[in-house]
Amino acid sequence: MSVNYGSKRVVVGAHYGLRDWLSQRVTAILMALFTLALLAQVIFSKGPIGYDKWAGIFSAQWMKVLTFTVIISLAWHAWVGMREILMDYIQPVVLRLALQVFVIVWLVGCAGWGVQALWRL
Repeated sequence: MSVNYGSKRVVVGAHYGLRDWLSQRVTAILMALFTLALLAQVIFSKGPIGYDKWAGIFSAQWMKVLTFTVIISLAWHAWVGMREILMDYIQPVVLRLALQVFVIVWLVGCAGWGVQALWRL
């Protein structure tokens, strides 16, 4: 019988803790604030929204830095969520590891594509 208390506590499954919970909330708040800032710029802009307007919104250095931060936050938010799901529901270790590697590669690729698109504006 396994001991489930003290220093011999058996912990299985996802990473339980405040760090993951807090990182999910902080990244969600950051993404929500970014969305509100972007909506405000779109709503209060004069004239029709076209490429010139979008390029103008993202031309300021502070907006590029904020967008970069949000792209990284989105990738981190998705990683924490996917890691928790995989740790909870995929029991074979080899399959779980393969899926985790796939998720990491996918998220890094998506973040890289987003950053590249941002700096082309």
